Amino acid sequence: MNSMGQPIRRGIGGFADGIKYFFQGLGWVARHPRQWLFGLIPALIALALYIVALVLLGTYAGDLAAWATPFADGWSAGVRDTVRILLGVVVFGLGLVLAVITFTAATLVIGDPFYEKLSERVEESMGGAHTGPDVPIWRSIVRSVRDSLITLAYVLMFTIPLFILGFVPVVGQTVVPVLGAAVSGFFLTVELTTLAMERRGLSRKQRFALLRGDKSPALGFGVLVFLVFLIPFGAVFAMPAAVAGATIMVRVRLAPHHPAPAPSDH
Repeated sequence: MNSMGQPIRRGIGGFADGIKYFFQGLGWVARHPRQWLFGLIPALIALALYIVALVLLGTYAGDLAAWATPFADGWSAGVRDTVRILLGVVVFGLGLVLAVITFTAATLVIGDPFYEKLSERVEESMGGAHTGPDVPIWRSIVRSVRDSLITLAYVLMFTIPLFILGFVPVVGQTVVPVLGAAVSGFFLTVELTTLAMERRGLSRKQRFALLRGDKSPALGFGVLVFLVFLIPFGAVFAMPAAVAGATIMVRVRLAPHHPAPAPSDH
């Protein structure tokens, strides 16, 4: 049973529960439009930064390709230009993939105080928020950056091989997109559930263990969020709902009985 007395479903049922949590988060921000607007601020800041970075990458992708292929200088112009154009496209494609993967982490780092408050308000509306240890904002941001970099390293371990396999005929157009969505979705859930889990005093390793132990809702929630984030500007407008949904999932299913440690007297 979860914290609401409902049976815990696994497999396809658990996957469907994960999808349900996102829609519950969407419903929550729809009922609290001011909180949705509040949560848009860091997402819009992150979007502006990513647009600038991608424009710069697109502008200089050809120069990067030329720099990476000095051995092609003596080739015929047609072959050399074709190779460098293709390499430039690959470089920009990797940049887009990294942008999708890292946008959530970057937005959460930029908007840590915003989303921490949003997550608390979601829990307060459900009967009271867990009160975590009093941590200075700068320390919270440093910890968030560190954990995001570790998560990114895990993501790249899967994403780079999948990106290369994407060029394999048939497999690259069938199996790879499904695996890519699953991997990206799982790690999106890792990022989005961090706020609510940290309030419960859970370390990064404990958070990973909880999510690995209950993969079905983590995948259902994360894959849907990943697909929504692929829609132009979807990551911006859906971020507050994703934070709210992740908070609900943690409270109801993933860590309903994990109180935060009592504050130290020191």
